[in-house]
Amino acid sequence: MKSLLKKMAKPLLMLAIVATATSCIDKDKSAAETTTDAATTGTKIESAKDLKGLKIGYCTPSLDAPYYQALLTSIKETTEANGMVFLSADGQGDISKQIAACEDLITKGVDALLLNPKDPDALVEVTKVANKAGIPVFIIDSSINPAAEFVTTIQSNNLANGELAGEWAAKKFGKKKMNIALLSGNAGNPVGRTRKQGLLQGITEEQLRTLGYINLNVVTQAYTEWTYAGGQKAMEDVLVAHPDVNVVITESDVCVLGAIKAIAKAGKTNDILIVAGADGQKEAIKYIMDTDFYGCTAMNSPVQIGINSVEAAIQYINGKRDFSKISFTAPLLITKENAAKYYNPKALF
Repeated sequence: MKSLLKKMAKPLLMLAIVATATSCIDKDKSAAETTTDAATTGTKIESAKDLKGLKIGYCTPSLDAPYYQALLTSIKETTEANGMVFLSADGQGDISKQIAACEDLITKGVDALLLNPKDPDALVEVTKVANKAGIPVFIIDSSINPAAEFVTTIQSNNLANGELAGEWAAKKFGKKKMNIALLSGNAGNPVGRTRKQGLLQGITEEQLRTLGYINLNVVTQAYTEWTYAGGQKAMEDVLVAHPDVNVVITESDVCVLGAIKAIAKAGKTNDILIVAGADGQKEAIKYIMDTDFYGCTAMNSPVQIGINSVEAAIQYINGKRDFSKISFTAPLLITKENAAKYYNPKALF
């Protein structure tokens, strides 16, 4: 199959995350109920059709973070528990490699393609090629341009989670002014943007409700590339340029776990509060349990998203077509009050 790189340049509108979208998979339980498992136990999903031998392909943007590893494990175990063959491809953090990896899965004739796009625009053409080959595409964890051809998007409720975390932070600070450093993943990432929107919206709405005015100052935004090392470097730079920062809000636990080293080295653990809009990573939950400077995080369960994604593919194989364009796992805030309930030191993530 010829490369799709030359078709990437066409400008496309970005996907708007619609907070009111309804779920395509009815879940009565919280996403966190599954997240605390060390791994999935291979969830069996009801199917009228014989699934044996069908192939589920999953393309990850990379495997260099615990979240991506846990998500892949969840998809693999759920796929194999239902008698299907699991095929995976790793984009290795490079968009051209992710495109090639998707092309390889399409060539292998998967029966469904689960795609976690590194870039919302660059993978659009891949979805069209898959569609022409009769392969349904399911976007998971991240988002894609609406011009893409896909069945549904399955992710955590990034806006609602961010709002919960932001509201908590505003209550914590009360009338005290918040001098905020924002640690983001990478520029233009739609999921990060929605989490950031939720965080700031939660803060401002709570302040307006209780104070009647907004009392915050976002002094800087720094990018971490979703890595520990990136978080540490970003925080070191922030502390030099903005020593008056008293709160760090972040789009993901991984963005700030490395930053903690920089905060501790600067002797600022008593002066800075950390608030994460996602993910419920076990290291973050441990900090929340044991310290006062990591205030809260919100649940983004890779286990539940993996299960929901395979379930959606099985539903499609069984003839379901009336999917909503986006479905969410349940929003959940983790604080010192409930952290022990969700902490599992044996968890993959």
